[in-house]
Amino acid sequence: MSVRLLVNENFPNPAVRVLRDKGVDVLAVTETMPGASDTAVLAAAREQERWLVTYDRDYGELVFSRRLPSPPAIVYLRQGPYPPSRPAGVLLNMMADPATVTGFFLVVGEQTVRRRRLP
Repeated sequence: MSVRLLVNENFPNPAVRVLRDKGVDVLAVTETMPGASDTAVLAAAREQERWLVTYDRDYGELVFSRRLPSPPAIVYLRQGPYPPSRPAGVLLNMMADPATVTGFFLVVGEQTVRRRRLP
């Protein structure tokens, strides 16, 4: 399975460059749909079958409370983006075993990863 990513506007550009340098198919909201609403970003990730990666917790409300259709996975990062390339390493590790991510909403903290099955 080839993992493709859609990274939200709050995802650091240095991490996007690292992922792309490693051959990962990454679309950045800042490049493709700047200023898009959370619902539009969620829909784009779903339609393009991409993992949505974000520092914005609102996506949990959209899929669990408002029941909007979800993409293959949502990775909510709750760790500091410093150095700015750090999130790339976190994602590359996850991509090594995509079955543990696909179908889940992941909350990635400094020391923990919580997984909740997407509806």
